[in-house]
Amino acid sequence: MSEAMPDLAALKTRQMAAWASGDYAVIGTTLQIVGESLCEALDLRSGERVLDVAAGNGNASLAAARRFADVVSSDYVPELLDRGRRRAEAERLPIVFRPADAEALPFDDAAFDVVLSTFGVMFTPDQDRAAAEMRRVCRKGGRIGLANWTPASFVGRVFRLIGGLLPPPAGVRSPALWGTRDRLQELFPSAAIETNTRHFNFRYRSPAHFTEVFRSYYGPVHKAFLALDPAGQITLERGLADLMLEFDRGGGDGLVVPSEYLEVVIRL
Repeated sequence: MSEAMPDLAALKTRQMAAWASGDYAVIGTTLQIVGESLCEALDLRSGERVLDVAAGNGNASLAAARRFADVVSSDYVPELLDRGRRRAEAERLPIVFRPADAEALPFDDAAFDVVLSTFGVMFTPDQDRAAAEMRRVCRKGGRIGLANWTPASFVGRVFRLIGGLLPPPAGVRSPALWGTRDRLQELFPSAAIETNTRHFNFRYRSPAHFTEVFRSYYGPVHKAFLALDPAGQITLERGLADLMLEFDRGGGDGLVVPSEYLEVVIRL
């Protein structure tokens, strides 16, 4: 019997609701350094046409605009684009904000010199289609830059914990596969792929503080707590605490949890 194909459209609808819930910008702004590092890895130049895919509240968009690139910031969650727009206005950065689904980008072929995504496109339900769209809108000789959590990272383990309590539909690929060279080579065949393993440090007052912030503001965790019964909520809370204990290097002086990610430069 063949394996049933997952309903990717329904999954996407649920994902949009998850990312629109809470207030991802509260967490997203702390990740700004990742966008800055990625733009440096890409050796981004002034005047280059840049598209930020699944941009969230605009970390990579702002980083590219600070380097005087011509930037379009796109996401399928309007609330996140609004947050990015307000940040750009505050810094007087000329960024164009466009609602866009990463799996059906509303841009011409070869419209951009550089296409970016930091912890964004990796969460698309149809990974092959999203990668194909990024390739399509990037010109030949251009670059695609990605920052993707790895499967063994703290964030990868958090999603594995949630998946154990709220299993995803059968046949859905893990987002963390984007954090592996093997999967990237499948998604971007015939391209030159450079990877660098980096770490982002989540810095919070304590494990309880981290859980409070993520439960309140980080859509997937927020939705997971809402979907679980009281016993499941306790299991998730304890699981998060155990992960933080495993990864914490703060030594009792504040929580410092490094999460590994793959910084990727793809040359087409």
